[in-house]
Order: sequence, then C-alpha cells, then structure tokens
Amino acid sequence: MARLLLGLFLYGIGTSMMVRAGIGLAPWDVLSQGVSVRAGIPFGLATVLIGVGVLALWLPLREKFGIGTVLNALLIGPSAQLGLWAIPDAHGLVAQTALFAAGLVLLAAATGIYIGAGFGAGPRDGLMTGLHRRTGRPIWMVRSLIEAAVLVTGWWLGGTVGWGTLAFACLVGPLCGVFLPMFALPPRLRTVGAQAPPPAEQAEAGCRAD
Repeated sequence: MARLLLGLFLYGIGTSMMVRAGIGLAPWDVLSQGVSVRAGIPFGLATVLIGVGVLALWLPLREKFGIGTVLNALLIGPSAQLGLWAIPDAHGLVAQTALFAAGLVLLAAATGIYIGAGFGAGPRDGLMTGLHRRTGRPIWMVRSLIEAAVLVTGWWLGGTVGWGTLAFACLVGPLCGVFLPMFALPPRLRTVGAQAPPPAEQAEAGCRAD
C-alpha cells in the first residue's frame, strides 16, 4: 500500500512538472487542462473528474477493478495540484526542456512503482483493455484511437499541445519498459486479491496507465 500511494503521489508530481514546462502534455493531461480552462476549475479537480468518469465506463464493459484503480482516479489529481502550487513555470527552452524531461522520467518511475505494487492499473488502461475485449481490435489500435480522440478534444478545449506531446508519445513506452521490471514485486510478495495486469499487457499499455 505504501508503494501504491508513493507511486500515485509521484505520478501527480511528474504530471505537474510537465504542465509547468509548458511545451506540451500527455493526451489525457491535455484533456484535463482543456476541461480546467473551459470549466474554470483547478487542473487537479479536472483530472479527478475525468478519472472517475472513465472509471464509470468500466461498468458497461464489465471490467473488474481493484483498490489501486480507484485510488488512481482519486489521488493523482490532488498530488498534481499540489505540484502546480509548489513548482513555478519554467522560462526559456533549456529550462522548459529540463523540467519536462525530469517530469517524464519521474512519471515513468512512478508508474513502475504503483503498478509494481500489484493493486491494479489505472482507469484509462481498463478502458483500453475493456474495449479491446469487446471489439476484438488489437490493443495498439484501441489505445491509439482513444489517445487521439482525447488529444484532439483536449486541444479543442484549450489544452497545451506541443513538441513535448510528441516526445511523451515516443519516450513514455521505452521509459516504462525500464521502470516496470525494476519496481515489480516478486509474485510471492504480492497482496492476495491484487489485480495487477500481466507483464505483456503492462508493456502494451505503456505508462498511462493512467
């Protein structure tokens, strides 16, 4: 549980670092920022509302979730909001790039920590696997279509899309490939009843596990 909570907290901090970098965000964070701008609510609250909304979509898909899934939806937003309060905006390309890179690495490490705890992946990954099961389409196709729809919607709402968005898309998978096995718990140490996805599914899901 400590690993789960630490991973979710660091994931939110990594997200806030990329927001403050101002050079582009991950697709779901673009959506959160767009909702925040249009609705006039804090970024963290928008993240929570979207996470809960995505989790609700699991019901018709009959996906099973664990405590890690629920806490993912509820806790990343507040930790991201705390990070936004503590971290100032970066100015200048060098500072922006450095802050974004640090946030991306932290986010990938946090993903390995909280998924490795064995309490289940995040709401967005469950949506992906649920649609994969229902439609029979490959995971990569389902994931790509979801991310594209989210990105376009978030950009239309006013979220930040930039070269950082492209960097995230290209680098998040390889970085998670490094950190997921690094922080994975041996099977004998996993909590009874935990619902961690199998390694192959973790690898295809990438980081966002969001």
